[in-house]
Amino acid sequence: MQTKIAANTHAMKRWLGKAETTLGNHSDRLNAINIFPVADGDTGTNLYLTVRSAAASFADRSIADEPVNDVGAVLAAAGRVAMEQARGNSGTLFAVFLCAMAEPLVGHTRLSAPLLAAALNRAQIRAWSALSEPVPGTMLSVLEAAARAAGECDSAHNGDDSNQALGLALDAAVNAALDAVVQTEDQLAPLHAAHVVDAGGVGMLLILDCLRSAVLGEELQDELLDGLHGYDLQDPHIHAGMPDDDGVEVMCTISLSPLDAATLRQRLDELGDSVIMSQVGSASGPSGPNDGGDDDDDDEDTAEASYRWRVHVHVPEAESAVAVIRSLGEPTDISVSQLSMPRDPGLPAGLHGHEY
Repeated sequence: MQTKIAANTHAMKRWLGKAETTLGNHSDRLNAINIFPVADGDTGTNLYLTVRSAAASFADRSIADEPVNDVGAVLAAAGRVAMEQARGNSGTLFAVFLCAMAEPLVGHTRLSAPLLAAALNRAQIRAWSALSEPVPGTMLSVLEAAARAAGECDSAHNGDDSNQALGLALDAAVNAALDAVVQTEDQLAPLHAAHVVDAGGVGMLLILDCLRSAVLGEELQDELLDGLHGYDLQDPHIHAGMPDDDGVEVMCTISLSPLDAATLRQRLDELGDSVIMSQVGSASGPSGPNDGGDDDDDDEDTAEASYRWRVHVHVPEAESAVAVIRSLGEPTDISVSQLSMPRDPGLPAGLHGHEY
């Protein structure tokens, strides 16, 4: 096993490429069991499209110019693209995961067991905090279990940064993720009633197994999915039999100060649910009421830095949410999609949502 291990930037690119292919192959089954938080049957599609944007970013010249030997810089660049193009709850949380995971890896030329533990822990903390009302029994629980297992494995080996220790930590993370996926069925009442596991959780399991496969040079573990409730090919599309969900999903990117971002989160919480807000990149410079030509020495201290945020919310109707967003800044890439997805499989995907 050790002779096959490659944990450098090339392995990270292989990881996202594998994840794109794997999620493309599994998107239909993930959609079939997607009934939480809404039964809109698009978790597989949203994850696939978001991961695809991250993988495709490596062909972009600006991404290609990132330090070729810095695993964190490469993943951070891909994460920024994923965040800007994230789709749905699951895609947005994947983008949060990727951006956060990259942070402890910046400046390192290879992944190791200690770095994997730190990266997964940072990712699970950031993913939980991105949601206004995080819920156990979702991909959050799966990520948390993987991070805990990687950390325990690293501690048991006293921070060993060898390839062998990395292989053991990856195995531990994937196995813990599988156990967490199985448990999702009993953590959420809608899943228990439908006798299925969480779609986003399965998607995160696949993504982690792709990381393991890319680093260790081994095949994906298809047997991981054996016996997962609702995941056999002959199982029905559970979401198709669920009641239609009213309302829309609104997403955008916007530059805000931390105070305005907190205000926006609070107002969106009052209007709807499934609120996700996560920072995209670093501060873009000072903003605020003291931007004028006043020479007051306190101006520089009181002006707040502006950050780009990716915003996601489910609301009964789009107009109120868009009005609140625009009252605080100038959003870009506002998109509005119906939560009640058309049941006609022949309907073009482009008709499921629209730009606002």
